Amino acid sequence: MSQDSAAPETGRKLSGRRRREVVAVLLFSGGPIFESSIPLSVFGIDRQDAGVPRYRLLVCAGEDGPLRTTGGLELTAPYGLEAISRAGTVVVPAWRSITSPPPAEALDALRRAHEEGARIVGLCTGAFVLAAAGLLDGRPATTHWMYAPTLAKRYPSVHVDPRELFVDDGDVLTSAGTAAGIDLCLHIVRTDHGTEAAGALARRLVVPPRRSGGQERYLDRSLPEEIGADPLAEVVAWALEHLHEQFDVETLAARAYMSRRTFDRRFRSLTGSAPLQWLITQRVLQAQRLLETSDYSVDEVAGRCGFRSPVALRGHFRRQLGSSPAAYRAAYRARRPQGDPAGPSGQPGPPGVVESMVPSQVPSAARRAAAASTATGPAAASAAPPEHGHGHAHGYGKPHADAFTGGRAALPGQRSAP
Repeated sequence: MSQDSAAPETGRKLSGRRRREVVAVLLFSGGPIFESSIPLSVFGIDRQDAGVPRYRLLVCAGEDGPLRTTGGLELTAPYGLEAISRAGTVVVPAWRSITSPPPAEALDALRRAHEEGARIVGLCTGAFVLAAAGLLDGRPATTHWMYAPTLAKRYPSVHVDPRELFVDDGDVLTSAGTAAGIDLCLHIVRTDHGTEAAGALARRLVVPPRRSGGQERYLDRSLPEEIGADPLAEVVAWALEHLHEQFDVETLAARAYMSRRTFDRRFRSLTGSAPLQWLITQRVLQAQRLLETSDYSVDEVAGRCGFRSPVALRGHFRRQLGSSPAAYRAAYRARRPQGDPAGPSGQPGPPGVVESMVPSQVPSAARRAAAASTATGPAAASAAPPEHGHGHAHGYGKPHADAFTGGRAALPGQRSAP
């Protein structure tokens, strides 16, 4: 896909009473103020002097106020749900709880807006509101990586992709957490008014016009708490205790007394992740810990994490973290506070340092973990895929296919409908 291809046709004509330049932002009590402020800043401030076309903003209360937000602040929205009927774009910036249902009146308003041709946008946990309204059924979507398994489990008809910064499916768009909301709002401006306008807005906001990579470098693929009561929990616990051994998903399926197909389906329904990708990610996380807390060579780390060779470790490590194992260790040690002991082998390193070690400006390499999901034999979970892509802008590849993406090509950090 080209870097700035137009948004796909939605197939619905915008109702005559709605206007493309009108953006309604739907706020709820308990929503985080940062996510809520993103569309307000992007679409609510007149920046025509900087070459940014103007939108008309309608801030709408999704329920009776006052609306309480981060820090105990109380907000009063100037409009109610009725104002959504004028908007060509409706944004749900966040939802207060992934475990509680949104108000029925708000869901009805979103469905009507969608039926009348409006573009519906969910930022971060706003995807749960769109899913509750049925607007994500059969569609690709994303949300914060931490909540993606819950979204996939609660709404199994949604094709959840926890790796993307945002997903554009034409008339329904979703983003990952917090700052990814800025990425999606910039994408909307780019779609509506072109690259120059989006670039001018990005300069005003002092953010990149388009970030490279996705959520992969931030992912923690630990399993959600809900799996604790499931029979698969014992199999998962065994896998985590035996990461130093070479085994594959077939082995896990056998321990669960399931066929490979049944195990894959059951694992995905519980976690939102393919079991092979989860296993590879756990091996990479274990390699991170050993690189931080031990003096083992990279070859030894590979063996202690179940990779068949250092080459396999380096390939998966770079794909997930954008850095080689040796460079990661060097950066970690260089940034460790002065006087902080390295820690004995196998002991935890200083807390809070791990995230800062991941190079924030190094684009992640090709993401093709799912291509290995059809492999069999002991090497399946540890073999590094070949380094080749599919001609994306910036030269990044995508998985050939997996449970989330359906094999669609996209820009780095973003996936759009074909």
